Amino acid sequence: MVVTGASSGIGLAAAVALARSGDDVVLLGRDPHRLTDAVSRVREAGGRTPASYRADFAVLDEVRTAGTAIAAEHEHIHVLANNAGLLTSVRHPTVDGHDPTMQINHLAGFLFTHLLLDRLRAAATPETPARIVTTSSVAEAWGTLDVDRPGRRQWSRWLAYGASKQANILMTVEAARRWTADGIVATCFFPGLIRSGFGSRSPAFSLARFTPGLFRSPDQGADTLVWLATAPESLLPGAYVANRSPFTATTRSTSPARAQRLWQSSLAATGQN
Repeated sequence: MVVTGASSGIGLAAAVALARSGDDVVLLGRDPHRLTDAVSRVREAGGRTPASYRADFAVLDEVRTAGTAIAAEHEHIHVLANNAGLLTSVRHPTVDGHDPTMQINHLAGFLFTHLLLDRLRAAATPETPARIVTTSSVAEAWGTLDVDRPGRRQWSRWLAYGASKQANILMTVEAARRWTADGIVATCFFPGLIRSGFGSRSPAFSLARFTPGLFRSPDQGADTLVWLATAPESLLPGAYVANRSPFTATTRSTSPARAQRLWQSSLAATGQN
């Protein structure tokens, strides 16, 4: 089970829970120090040292390097948890020329998924499909996503974040259409508002942490991710869920036509066509 954004937050909580259940977990993170700590925590939970890889999703070449290495070293991948995400400044484009939030939250994960696709197909059987689980958000409702130019510059970090979360759901819709017949079940979920390092540079988000009952723990947020990664009843191609139940997204995030257009533009933006 490959988990991105595994060095903190719900990614780490999910990796620990999966390891505790006996699953073989592969960690991908950006910060080497946090990744080292994550390896220790997962090893303590599961009794064996997990494989770990470092990549900054703001650099697509690093994504390619990590994806290629994981594919070379792991013959079968049963679950890919596309969990890496960030709320960051929109001032400067990435080295690849994209809005940083859109690249980190969507384009990099889209590329990474394709790099591991053959390994997911190899793991899939009629009895046990492979799974792709992507972390999205209710922020999709206010996203300003141009499905034909997903990497275009955004003018607000929150609008960029919303656009990236729209893209996560649309990617799930189109992945389900394309890959369910291959034995790969794609789903996505909203974990709720999580007490973690996410959004720490946003004053409004940081202040909201003090509102009683508004935020959940990483373990609570990871519960639905783990359920989607493991439970037989969660094999729901194209589903968007929260708290293990169906969740409603805007039509902009579930439109099959928009999903297909975004897929093609994302292939071009990540150099895959």
